[in-house]
Amino acid sequence: MDKKVLILDDDPDILQICTIVLRKKGFTVATLNNSSNILENVRGCLPDVIIMDNWIPGPGGIEATRQLKNDPHLRDVPVIFFSANSNVTQLARDAQADYFLQKPFDISELEGIVQVAINQSVAVRG
Repeated sequence: MDKKVLILDDDPDILQICTIVLRKKGFTVATLNNSSNILENVRGCLPDVIIMDNWIPGPGGIEATRQLKNDPHLRDVPVIFFSANSNVTQLARDAQADYFLQKPFDISELEGIVQVAINQSVAVRG
């Protein structure tokens, strides 16, 4: 079964690179360039993993991730928080994200963390 990754970032280059890399790994990829209406958008695409940028337009990565983690139907979807901020670990913790990825990132780091999150998602959802 295809696993779907939703990427939220306002940088078209990041979206393109991540999409290419993850599609090559066999994932279905959806992208959003803002975090407005986050709950409706995530429910509409039902991803297995979400990659969330910190500085995404809309309520922003931290608030959007908190909204997801407070929703009983979406809280089990793993969120990978990614940011160029040096304190990405703390930001991810504040957002209640499951994982974090420091920008700029290595392609193998991206592939690895998405695979770990997919494995978690499969374990939680069955």
